Amino acid sequence: MNQTSAMTDPSGLSGGPSLPQERKLVTEIPGPRSRELAARQRAAVAAGVPTITPVFAQAAGGGVVVDVDGNSLIDFGSGIAVTSVGNSAEAVVRRASAQLARFTHTCAMVAPYEEYVAVCEELARVTPGDHAKKSVLLNSGAEAVENAVKIARYATGRQAVVVFEHAYHGRTNLTMALTAKDMPYKHGFGPFAPEVYRVPTAYPYRWLTGAERCAEEAAEQVIEKITKEVGTENTAAILFEPLLGEGGFIEPAKGFLPRIAAFAAEHGIVTIADEIQSGFCRTGQWFACEDEDVVPDLVTLAKGIAGGLPLAAVTGRAELMDAAHAGGLGGTYGGNPVACAAALGAIETMRELDLAGRARRIEEVMKPRLRAMAERLPLIGEVRGRGAMLAIELVRPGTKEPNAAATAAVVAACHRAGLLVLSCGTYGNVLRFLPPLVIGEELLNEGLDVLEEALAGV
Repeated sequence: MNQTSAMTDPSGLSGGPSLPQERKLVTEIPGPRSRELAARQRAAVAAGVPTITPVFAQAAGGGVVVDVDGNSLIDFGSGIAVTSVGNSAEAVVRRASAQLARFTHTCAMVAPYEEYVAVCEELARVTPGDHAKKSVLLNSGAEAVENAVKIARYATGRQAVVVFEHAYHGRTNLTMALTAKDMPYKHGFGPFAPEVYRVPTAYPYRWLTGAERCAEEAAEQVIEKITKEVGTENTAAILFEPLLGEGGFIEPAKGFLPRIAAFAAEHGIVTIADEIQSGFCRTGQWFACEDEDVVPDLVTLAKGIAGGLPLAAVTGRAELMDAAHAGGLGGTYGGNPVACAAALGAIETMRELDLAGRARRIEEVMKPRLRAMAERLPLIGEVRGRGAMLAIELVRPGTKEPNAAATAAVVAACHRAGLLVLSCGTYGNVLRFLPPLVIGEELLNEGLDVLEEALAGV
């Protein structure tokens, strides 16, 4: 078995290791070395840690992941929207390596360092709004969400937090309460944190009275539930994803989020935009909430922030960020100096390569082809998303009944053919596409060829 694409990346954006930008299968997927490592994994790693793809990585860069058997697979996942600048991007490696040689840790709360401050300065520049902003740096997206809720509660003196159907915000106790989906995120792990209230999401494809009425009706329902069931005077924050992630890459109906943000401002409720998966150029803008000019009070950030190193942040209005007492925010590893250096390299790369523009170009390539597939294949119920955060929802032909079995079959077929894809969605029936923003167009189109063949096979 030996299937390859062109050896060069015509975009000139691949970055990272000098890996051939090709799909090449030299063994079956998974190969013998990956199967051997999988056996070791089963013996040593907790069973609750999932494995999405059947191969073990040995190298990655540009738009490919090379496994331990020498297979080169096209990457449509970016480590779940993390390696947007490519794996081992030059500026990330350069800055992180230099910092690694200087020192790896002092704890920012013990002996602070310039890199922490510089990242906070950059976040103030790139996040939405021209108001004064400050940040706290953390380790993970869930930790960022937890801290944003803490800040909102402290600043307002209120307790209730409003979240949305189909939301995903993490796996810690509080963020499980904020997350909508039971299996696999919440099942058996309760009881969960209190004072969390769930309201409808403006999900156009599944809105019962039709997509054209979705924004208005959903906003009215949300406002009524907050007003009548929670109480505006009790509500500290409304937490939303401007483009939902694990819940199915749902784009809220246009007009919905601005209406909710205006309602929150009117009643002194803090708006928190969870941009953990959608941020840092992924949707064709620096942040997804810019699409409708929504300026949140707080933004939670992670994933694409540091080119693959663990870093997260809450960035927001200075008066909110300064509300908590000294010692109320922080953590031993939060804003690790090597991760901060990597973040500065990632942001440098985003600017220099105009990766927001590159995300828009990826949409220009992918969306017409996905829509053409949808016209031919009744399995595809909807094509949606923006930039390089795109998805197709799979249904039983002739209905809107979620088709999780077909989704799993397509994912498996893509993996066997050398394309890494991920699924998501409350119903497990959404294929999501998160290619590195530096992927070459030839490789991108070949990945779509593989996808189309897998869909047709199902």
